[in-house]
Amino acid sequence: MERIRFWEFSVARTLTKSNEHFRRAVQRMPLGVASNFRYWGDEKTIYVKSGRGGRITDLDDNVYVDYRLGYGPAILGYAHAEVDAAARAGMEMGGVFALATEMELKVADRISRMVPSAELVRFSNSGTEAVMAALRLARAYTGKDDYILLEGGYHGLFDAVMWHAPMHLWNQVGDPEIAPYSEGVPVSSRSHAYFVQANDANALEEVMKRHADKIACLLIEPIMGNCLGIAAEHEYVRAARELCDKYGILFIMDDVKSGFRVARGGVQELYGVQADLCTFAKAVANGYPISLLAGREEIMRKLGQGVAHGGTYTAHPVSLAAADKTLEILEETDALDRVAVYGQALRDGMSAILGARGIAHSFVGHPSMSGLYFATEPPRAYRDWKSSDYSFYNAMAQHLHDEGVLCEPDSREPWFICAAHDDSCLADTLRGFEIAVDATLRDGAGTARKASA
Repeated sequence: MERIRFWEFSVARTLTKSNEHFRRAVQRMPLGVASNFRYWGDEKTIYVKSGRGGRITDLDDNVYVDYRLGYGPAILGYAHAEVDAAARAGMEMGGVFALATEMELKVADRISRMVPSAELVRFSNSGTEAVMAALRLARAYTGKDDYILLEGGYHGLFDAVMWHAPMHLWNQVGDPEIAPYSEGVPVSSRSHAYFVQANDANALEEVMKRHADKIACLLIEPIMGNCLGIAAEHEYVRAARELCDKYGILFIMDDVKSGFRVARGGVQELYGVQADLCTFAKAVANGYPISLLAGREEIMRKLGQGVAHGGTYTAHPVSLAAADKTLEILEETDALDRVAVYGQALRDGMSAILGARGIAHSFVGHPSMSGLYFATEPPRAYRDWKSSDYSFYNAMAQHLHDEGVLCEPDSREPWFICAAHDDSCLADTLRGFEIAVDATLRDGAGTARKASA
């Protein structure tokens, strides 16, 4: 019997209302959005009407199974009843006081229990703010200005870390150029940053050996949240910890995207390694704006003793109340176990579809934030992405959107899972994924279909 081609029965998605809204919004806001990353093109940018569980609905009433989840925050799913009820209770306090509340200590106590290295805790509003504070604190504590970053790592939108290797321009000969991520980044800030590839402890030690007297910290995302979810190997993380100790350099774990997502104690629990300082944000309050900087007491006591840190909206009662309930659920229920089980089932289903078509592929990262990679071997470092068939992924993503499966249209962004993704989400996703793969093959995009050609 001839195999049914599901894409033949697909109903095209329309974005009429989103397009109309874009034309109005772009008259008042650059790119018609509040963040550059939300602009997907004049006719592809979508505007959300609502979100429930693991799905969102746009202005045109297109419903998507969402694997962006706001780049990870909605760990429990959208409009979570218990978290939202807690947030409403937080509203009853009255608003922003720019003064302390009892809830700060309650949440800090829970975080310290979940993350053993978090001896002291300070709150901020965004991942960028938390990492900025961590870098400032590391410099103050060590009396040194420089720092080490991994190629492909992302640490927010502030000048010190807005340097990257534009891999799409790299010809795979020699080392890629390190360039500013944006215009307006002072060239002078580049002089403080050293770049190494992930999972290369020898290269890391070489940099430390030569420049330890100037390097304050190693700033690392063990699971790269903007780069496929590429994961540091356990041996590498342990080696990095030992090298930091050996050369008098602080180890900062940027857990902004992976924190409280891959394990109850974040990546430090996953790897069995304790950082000197660590940052969390995305999953802390199921989408309410909050972040935190935590670490060893000896270092953290510098805050307020020479090191500035604060903010009018820091530790807002609404966000704190949401964080308290979110972390309670993550710590005391099987929510994270269900996230991981679903993530693995999604990987298995996608792999079966791709394997049946002879398409080389692999997965990287943790099941809760997977990267789909169109090459046989999973990447160990950012440069490996260049060798994959990312053009196939990028083309497939457009078809996935048409089929109601929302992923980032850039192959370097992981697929995020939430506890509200259920069997119906999985079935709809795999149906849409099969349609999208076949449509991409039909279009002749990329070179992914090798084995059965």
